[in-house]
Amino acid sequence: MKAFIADQRTSAKGQRLEMLARDLHGTIKLLRTLIMPVFGSLEGFQLEYEFVSPGGYKYYADVYYEPMRLIIECDGYVPHVELMTRERFSMDRQRLRCMAVAGYLYMPFSWDELDKKPDACRGSLFELLGRRGRAREGLESIGPRERELLRNAADGKAFKLTDACRWLQVGKDTARTVLRRMMADGWIVSEGEGVRRHHVYRLGEKGLRVMTGRVD
Repeated sequence: MKAFIADQRTSAKGQRLEMLARDLHGTIKLLRTLIMPVFGSLEGFQLEYEFVSPGGYKYYADVYYEPMRLIIECDGYVPHVELMTRERFSMDRQRLRCMAVAGYLYMPFSWDELDKKPDACRGSLFELLGRRGRAREGLESIGPRERELLRNAADGKAFKLTDACRWLQVGKDTARTVLRRMMADGWIVSEGEGVRRHHVYRLGEKGLRVMTGRVD
């Protein structure tokens, strides 16, 4: 996680770099308690994501997941509510409206929720991922192993049999069965060599459409 944060700072500039140089206590809490347990990696995520209002004003979001245009944030009660001025509160409402107009999914969590009810927080995020997929295209028709593999492959990058074994926590024979079934149904495609053996896989058109809303 330290390497991920360092990489985010290295690639940032301007005000975003200033934001990343601040105390990221709440953001780190999100990554450790919520995002890593649910997604299993930090691929596709960006910290202090910059987005611009129609009027040209720049806003920043704690954590952004690009494949789903999903913004996830964590706020403590005292700094976010008790110490917030009326002007700051109005600006925060403007920021949320800007997210809605731009079509971002927004999921806020409080520090207390993440600290005292982490399982409930993770359950909410899992539910969003499930509903998002079902709303696009019949994701409910496949089993939990297939859904888990799609979730891990949602960044669109190539993966191997060993990756599928690790994601699903199963042996090679079981993983091959899942992969063959998903290829037959059009969820994934093979970039393998030869007729019988498949070495590399990635999301197919159907999988991309369901998990990311786009077709590459």
